[in-house]
Amino acid sequence: MSGQRLRAQFTRLYHHFNGDDTDTTLQAVADILACTRRNARMVLSKLEEQGWLTWQPSVGRGKLSRLAFLRSEIALREEQAAHWLVQGKMDQALACLDHDSTKLAALIQKQMGPSTQNGRQIVRLPYYRQLETLDPCKPLRRSEQHIVGQIFNGLVRYGDSERVVAPDLAHHWEAVSPTHWRFYLRPGVRFHDGRLMDEQDVVASLSNLSTRRFFAHLLRVESPGPRMIDVYLSSPDPRFDHTLTLPEAVVRPAERQKSKQCDDQPIGTGPYRVAEKQPHRLVLEAFDEYFGYRALTDEIQIMVFDEAAMCYLTPSTSLTPERLASHQTKLSQKLEMDQGAGYLLLNCRNGLAKQAAWREYLHAKLSSLQLLPRLAHCGMGEYRLFNAYGLMPGWMHHEQADAAPSAPAPTSLTIAYLSEHPLYPIIAKAMQAHLSEDGIQVNTLALSSADYFSGQHGRKIDIWLGALSFGERGQAGLFNWLGTHDLILSACTDHMLETIDAYTQRWRETQDDGCAENLARHLVAHQMVPLFHIWMGVMATPDLQDVASNAVGWFDFKSVWHKPH
Repeated sequence: MSGQRLRAQFTRLYHHFNGDDTDTTLQAVADILACTRRNARMVLSKLEEQGWLTWQPSVGRGKLSRLAFLRSEIALREEQAAHWLVQGKMDQALACLDHDSTKLAALIQKQMGPSTQNGRQIVRLPYYRQLETLDPCKPLRRSEQHIVGQIFNGLVRYGDSERVVAPDLAHHWEAVSPTHWRFYLRPGVRFHDGRLMDEQDVVASLSNLSTRRFFAHLLRVESPGPRMIDVYLSSPDPRFDHTLTLPEAVVRPAERQKSKQCDDQPIGTGPYRVAEKQPHRLVLEAFDEYFGYRALTDEIQIMVFDEAAMCYLTPSTSLTPERLASHQTKLSQKLEMDQGAGYLLLNCRNGLAKQAAWREYLHAKLSSLQLLPRLAHCGMGEYRLFNAYGLMPGWMHHEQADAAPSAPAPTSLTIAYLSEHPLYPIIAKAMQAHLSEDGIQVNTLALSSADYFSGQHGRKIDIWLGALSFGERGQAGLFNWLGTHDLILSACTDHMLETIDAYTQRWRETQDDGCAENLARHLVAHQMVPLFHIWMGVMATPDLQDVASNAVGWFDFKSVWHKPH
């Protein structure tokens, strides 16, 4: 008998006797369950095995048996709802609770946040979408970048908010010449599978970077001796150590460089290893042989719920009933402005924007000021967004047209955006309504990260809707973003690609951060429409210690801990 049917039988009995212990007969139970006495006896036995009730058969003719309920129907409903929550099935959990959102929030609250089980500290975090690939060599969204940083290490890392390069797998390094860098490796570093990291793992990991446009100046990587790595470049790059702090520059086992298992079973050297990765659940366990300080929290569980409104865009250690009922909530942490912006990337290679008239029209018609009145009616203000006039907060590169723009002709266009994101469908819907005024029909296409950033379907997409976040790299992150994703190759003209390469080369040679703003101004003038900036922060319960939001809106898992009561 299935668990669902057994619960239904229990519910019948519970409702019939109003949950009260009672004296009755086996025949009466059989009548209530609409089955034979034999089947009724079997059902009662199974219900006893579950610990939901007790059945004491009578001894002697004419005597009544005793039925006692050990659990309430509400308790069983909550157990079933909790079962659905573990699988991330919010709709089913809500149905178990008669669609009472307050009860659902309270149930989630019991499961989320920090706890201690058998002496192990565990933190459960709710999140609004499934986490995609954890392969650092593939395009990563902001949250995946953060988690990759908990699983892997690079030769160097950023040490603080001032973007100072700090040791990681390399304890020292030096620029031997403008095109030759040498790194000295730590001894005794182990991967999560227990194998010691060696020089060939580093050589293989860094050599793979040369296929990326941003690392096109990487000539070769070799090991001149034990615990030494030499990197040779085709052109000077005084910032090359900064470049190696990027997620794609982490070190992986040499034998897994081409493995398809990297998506779900990544092997790194970081403070956490992947213990379980399911569509609605990611479990990270502290790596006891980590070469640095062992993580304070033993296990991190990220629970994914199928209602985007649950967790929005901010990681949280709790979920209150008020937060479920409304997007509004009070943050216990200081908010920080994301270093980047939402954008519209016009397809100037194959889309409508390859024509100057359409490019000018879309720039003027789809500015954030034009879209804001429509978005206000969609609840966008609840997501802590504000207008962007450039690709970084403080940049003023987008100029509003003096006159109302006119569409060159009635037509249709296609907008692509990242799937499983609560904001993009809302923005796309507002764009549909806005463009329909001019007789333009808008089609939408929700894409995975792999399809989006690879420029898949580029010939039938006119506008890419997305967001870029430079995080701790600040404005210099623009060069990496443009030089990493093949999306840029699908959208930009050859002339724009040459301009991007020229600005990148000048930035490397001069170390002038002004190159980033000048390039961004050029992009906004010809290719991109900045939309919104966003405030980021971590929603944390008071009993979780040392929570501090990082540059991508998460917090360092290994540093947080739970103070036992």
